[in-house]
Amino acid sequence: LAQAQVYLGDCYGKGEGCLQDDAKAARLFKQAAEQDYLYGQHALGNCYRMGAGVEQDLEMALRLYTQAVEQGLADGQYSLGYCFL
Repeated sequence: LAQAQVYLGDCYGKGEGCLQDDAKAARLFKQAAEQDYLYGQHALGNCYRMGAGVEQDLEMALRLYTQAVEQGLADGQYSLGYCFL
């Protein structure tokens, strides 16, 4: 289920096959992240870093990226490092 939530969130975030809606995308990513799904954590971290569909919160982005990194997501390592530039 979490994987499907991330895929659907990506569709809403990009407006592919539906109207673009960052808030819906962020809600779907949050649902996936709450299931400890590393891709959901990373995608929601991106939302918080950029303020896409949620209020921008760099501390929350760092926490989510860290959770994804702890599960072995290489993209999370890149995003986490990017935050410290």
